Amino acid sequence: MVRRTLLIVLAGGQGSRLDVLTAGRAKPSLPVGGTYRLIDLMMSNAANSGLSDVWVVQQYEPHLLTDHLAGGRPWDLDRSQGGLKVLPPYQGQATGGFATGNADALNRQARLIAAFDPEVVLVTSADHLITIDLAEVVDAHVERKAELTVVTTQLTRGQDARRHSLVDVDDRGRVTALRAKPDDPPHRCAATEVFAYDPTVLLDTLARIDRGEQELGDFGDALVPEILKGGKAYAFNHRGHWRDLGNPQSYLDAQLELLRPRPRLRLDDPAWPIRSASVPRAPARIEESARLDGSWVSSGTTVRGSVVNSILGPGVTVEAGAEVRHSVLMDDVRVGAGAKVARAVVAEGAWIGARSRVGAAQARHPVLVGAGRRLRTDSEVPAGTHLDPARSDAQSFAGGG
Repeated sequence: MVRRTLLIVLAGGQGSRLDVLTAGRAKPSLPVGGTYRLIDLMMSNAANSGLSDVWVVQQYEPHLLTDHLAGGRPWDLDRSQGGLKVLPPYQGQATGGFATGNADALNRQARLIAAFDPEVVLVTSADHLITIDLAEVVDAHVERKAELTVVTTQLTRGQDARRHSLVDVDDRGRVTALRAKPDDPPHRCAATEVFAYDPTVLLDTLARIDRGEQELGDFGDALVPEILKGGKAYAFNHRGHWRDLGNPQSYLDAQLELLRPRPRLRLDDPAWPIRSASVPRAPARIEESARLDGSWVSSGTTVRGSVVNSILGPGVTVEAGAEVRHSVLMDDVRVGAGAKVARAVVAEGAWIGARSRVGAAQARHPVLVGAGRRLRTDSEVPAGTHLDPARSDAQSFAGGG
C-alpha cells in the first residue's frame, strides 16, 4: 500500500571516534567497500523500498557529502516534485548555534515536517551498514497504529553490547525501555537507529520537551523515553545485516566481513542494488608480479605487489614487493616498493614510503593514516597509531570519487 512517507536521513555526525578519518569530512561520506560511501546504503534502501521523499539533514562539514549526493540522481530522486531535499545547517530565530544531538536536529525541521504532512516519518542514520526494506517497517508501523516503531537487531557475539543502545521488548512486541550504552547489558537486542514515528506524536513531543527544562539532545535522552510512556511503541525485528561503523576497529572489520565467501551483506546483490555517484575510472591494471587473494580491487588501481584480504579504492597503487594485508586503502593511496601494510585504514591520497612498516597483522587496533599524509622511506608505524591528515579540509579528498 502506498503511504505518504517522509524519510529523514540524519547525516550531520562528525564521527569523532574515527579520529583522523573524519577530519574535515562528515562520517557518512566515508568510503566503504572501495567504491561506495556510507550514505549510499541508506539512500539505496530508500530507492529499493520505493520511497520518493528523502530529506538529508547535514551539519558537520557538509561540502563533500553534498557533492556526492549529486541532487539524488543515482537513486532516481532528482525529481521536479518530491525527491531529494538536502537540508544544510542553519541558525534561525529559535535555533541558536548547532544542534546538540539527533533529536535536536530533528526538532529544527519541525515546521517543514508539519508542512509536508506525512502519514509516517521515518528517521534513520546515514552511517551504518544495513540493507532493509523500509516499506515493510512503514506497513508494520501503520498496521499496529504505533506512535513509534524501533527497528531492532540481535547483536552478534563479536559486537560489544556496551557500545550500543539496547531495547527492552515485552512478549507483545512493545518497547518498554531504551538503554543507552549500559555498563552491564542485560541482553543483546539493540536499536539500529531506524525509527518510524506518528507525525503528530513526534511533533507534539518535540515541542513539549523543547518548552521544558530538559534538552532534546539525542533520541535516547528525552524524545524516545517520553513517547514510550504512551505504551504504543513497538519493535520491528531486523533479521538482516547491520553494523555500526563507529570506531576504527569496527570500520575496518565490518568492511573485511564483506570479503567473506558468503557475507551476510552483499553490495552486489541484483535484487537489492547499492547505487552510488562514484566517478568512473579506467579498469584496474594487474601486473605479472602481483599476487591477489580474497580482495576487492577498484577501477583505476595498479597492483604490482601482494594484496591479501583487503579492499583497494579507486586509483590505488601497490608497487612491486609491497604487501597489503587485512587493510582498507581509500582512493589514490600509494604503497611504495617493499613496504608492508597490515591492519590499517589509509585515507585518500596518502603515500606509504618504500620499505615502510605500517601496523601488524594480528593487532586488534588498526593504524589510521589521514588523507594526504606522506610517510618517508623506511618509516615504522606501530599498530594502533593514528596519523593526522596533511590538511583537515575537503581538499584532502579531492582525488576521491
